[in-house]
Amino acid sequence: MTTPWGEPALTRFPEDPRDRLRAWDASDEYLLRHLAEERVPLDGTVVVVGDRWGALVTALAAHRPVQITDSHLAQEATRANLARAGVEPGAVRLLTTQDPPPERIDVLLVRVPKSLALLEDQLLRLAPAVHAGTVVVGTGMVKEIHTSTLTLFERILGPTRTSLAEKKARLIFCAPDPALVRPGNPWPYVYTLPDGIGPAAGGTVVNHAGVFCADRLDIGTRFFLHHLPEARGRRVVDLGCGNGVVGTSVALADPDAEVLFVDESFQAVASAEATYKANGVSGHAEFRVGDGLEGVPSGSVDLVLNNPPFHSHQATTDATAWRMFTGARRALRPGGELWVIGNRHLGYHVKLRKLFGNSRLVASDAKFVVLKAVKR
Repeated sequence: MTTPWGEPALTRFPEDPRDRLRAWDASDEYLLRHLAEERVPLDGTVVVVGDRWGALVTALAAHRPVQITDSHLAQEATRANLARAGVEPGAVRLLTTQDPPPERIDVLLVRVPKSLALLEDQLLRLAPAVHAGTVVVGTGMVKEIHTSTLTLFERILGPTRTSLAEKKARLIFCAPDPALVRPGNPWPYVYTLPDGIGPAAGGTVVNHAGVFCADRLDIGTRFFLHHLPEARGRRVVDLGCGNGVVGTSVALADPDAEVLFVDESFQAVASAEATYKANGVSGHAEFRVGDGLEGVPSGSVDLVLNNPPFHSHQATTDATAWRMFTGARRALRPGGELWVIGNRHLGYHVKLRKLFGNSRLVASDAKFVVLKAVKR
């Protein structure tokens, strides 16, 4: 990536030479060019929110910025890109969306996330640290920035305007107003599960901002809950756990089960832990932020339950599903089972047969299929 501060070599995480998706886009370049052309002072506390793969903080590393991200993969990509660029350890402070933000922010750079809820939550958390002199610049592709995006900046921080579009990217300029009366933060959002969905019926769900389907039970999970296998005291993984409803349902049905909740989103794992605790489950559970089942010993689990995503930001890809399936096969004991729910058109049965040598249809409706693969 060419920037006013050099040309760092950037990759996504996990690094895959076959992956043609770049670790930056035109919105990153536009923001960095603006900072240089307008000579924005970067000698104070610079905070970068939502940096997708570390492109922004790698370019600005000499100014010792703080990165705030919800993504474990983005954080790992940032570490790798900083090391590749020869940045000294500790020059960039890496925080998650669950960590307390800096007490004072002089430059706030926001890579607009896909989730409007996550943007709302983060702006509300950061607002107390913003002062009248703070330079606030947001960036994103034109298709990612809507009227609702600008309304959030204006409602939480102050008067907001946008730039002209360049290479289908746009900047957001916000002038902080310390006298602005801000709304309270509605996150995390708590709701009650409906009846008729098994052991979790009537239970409590806690959703931190940015977690999929934050205000209701999505139809795919609802269908999955009707067809979950018995845990029978085994070690179970809720892989890509989101708010943890699936793993919590398993634990409610069988308190002897050991459930591992895993997601690459810090917000999701925090939600899963809060959901589990809110339902008073008496079993044993572990909550882990990571890249799928990386770090889980081979042959150590009996059952993996998975609803894999098929988007990476704006890109449609099956790379995440494939990594999840491959990791599940490695982590499962012989005879262990991977249960997957997905949209019918995604054709997961083909991947499972290729990887496991088998795939059985457990249940289906007009939109979803539940598949089972057994490790031989």
